[in-house]
Amino acid sequence: MINELNRSLPITNDGGKMVLRFSTWAKNVTALQTLTGTGSPEGVVEADQLTQYMDNTGTTGNILYIKRDPDDGAGDKSIGWILV
Repeated sequence: MINELNRSLPITNDGGKMVLRFSTWAKNVTALQTLTGTGSPEGVVEADQLTQYMDNTGTTGNILYIKRDPDDGAGDKSIGWILV
């Protein structure tokens, strides 16, 4: 769940760097974007669990993937995609 930002609070500190609450919000919003590419992402595209991927060259029934598994247990985040 992504919480709405409080518009009365600054998004950067005095040094011009993002404050933690804005940085976290931006990361969460970015994670909602669907990744796109050519071919299956399995073993190729690293992503966090629940990320969506669309194969630009896919045919009917072979287009959308969801990252089901966080990693392969050894830290490989390119494993665990399923076709939906």
